[in-house]
Amino acid sequence: MSAPASAAPGGLAGHLDGFVRAVREAGIPVGISQAVDAAEILTVVDLLDREQLRHGLAAVLLQRASQRPAYDTLFDLWWPLSDRPRAGSASGGEDDEDPGADDGSTLDLPDGHGDADERDLAQRMREQLARLLRDGDDEALRRFARQAVEQLGRAPASPSGQSYFGYRVMRALSPDTLVAQLLAGLLADGDRGGLAEQVARQTVRERLAAFRSAVDAEVRRRAAAERGRDRVAKSAVRPLAEQVDFLRAQQSDLAELRRAVAPLARRLAVRLSARRRMGRQGRLDFRKTVRASLGTGGVPVVTHHRPRKVHKPELVVLCDVSGSVAGFSHFTLMLTQALREHFSGVRAFAFVDATDEVTRFFRPGADVTAAISRIGREADVVAFDGHSDYGNALEVFADRWPTAVGPKTSLLVLGDGRTNYRQPGLPVLADLVHRSRSAHWLNPEPRRLWGSGDSAADRYGEVIDMVECRNATQLADFVTTL
Repeated sequence: MSAPASAAPGGLAGHLDGFVRAVREAGIPVGISQAVDAAEILTVVDLLDREQLRHGLAAVLLQRASQRPAYDTLFDLWWPLSDRPRAGSASGGEDDEDPGADDGSTLDLPDGHGDADERDLAQRMREQLARLLRDGDDEALRRFARQAVEQLGRAPASPSGQSYFGYRVMRALSPDTLVAQLLAGLLADGDRGGLAEQVARQTVRERLAAFRSAVDAEVRRRAAAERGRDRVAKSAVRPLAEQVDFLRAQQSDLAELRRAVAPLARRLAVRLSARRRMGRQGRLDFRKTVRASLGTGGVPVVTHHRPRKVHKPELVVLCDVSGSVAGFSHFTLMLTQALREHFSGVRAFAFVDATDEVTRFFRPGADVTAAISRIGREADVVAFDGHSDYGNALEVFADRWPTAVGPKTSLLVLGDGRTNYRQPGLPVLADLVHRSRSAHWLNPEPRRLWGSGDSAADRYGEVIDMVECRNATQLADFVTTL
């Protein structure tokens, strides 16, 4: 989808089109109307004000705050500091200016020649950085970061071209060691130890983070000029939270995953109980039907039924909590906690090579991280060697809780189906599926790996609905198509 050429000069419109495509490829949904609005933004903002352009495009292209980090990374690649649109420029492309060119606000810094000169250069730049951090001028700090990468981030030339690295800048300037000096400049005498010091420390942390971000953005810009924006974007842009594989999720991703899981749990509850609500009428009410037929000569033209009582669905969740799916088990237990709000009877069972009920750890308001720790300490989920044994775990579940799964129960199995070459327990699983109202298995591994090595996922898929569920996006697709 191209932005209208009338919104701006043709070169700038084409540049915007490339940016919008990159945002869409990063997983941020951008429709036609949003692309048109982005083109309109170019006609109403000051193109010389880079931050105004950044926020204007973000206002029409983004729907959630979690999309902002990916957007900012792409914006810095497509609208870099040295290449921002200028008055009278027909293009914002990467080849419009020399990467080392400046616009007149260059800081007065020396060139380094030799080890002694480089140490002197680093010391003088370090002093300049301290002044900029104390003053809090974001624009000057970004321009300083650009020069710091040019002067201190350059690695020895290689046959593939010139390379720059942010860690070389940070090692030379050591900005974290400036904290005491910055606090002394920001605090007046007598302000130590109070609220003013806390505010000053937070300000210093934010300015240091802004400098690191500016250095990283400049390194990416130079890499994009050397290798192309698209190649750099693939490695520089972190996946959105809903695209992160559960098996690889980091601690920083879990908070966003919790926010994504809650609405999906509500939708899953609705879908799993849909069949109960589809039949609005219960069994035939013979007496009312006969009475009504008296008015039509004994012909039951209209039938009457007893009202059908709709109950909240019951759910049994079987979670694999072995080490091979540690990241996924954290997600599955978050899902279990969220589902408890929508099902009348949620029973959660965890297993490794044995099974234990862990419903008691998921009371309303319970912290998922604390619940997982308690499962590891208190739940009886290991019987032998602590390696996954689906066959034994299923048998223990069927023997100890024979009435847990019944005709009113939805069964949800969560695991990768890797049995360590042990018996998979297919007959037990088939019996559970037969007794349940509905049964589904969410597998965090890619479909292409099912059946490889010790995976019995393909065999389990013959007796239960096996669904690939590696991230929140696939979970949403499963809920939508259920």
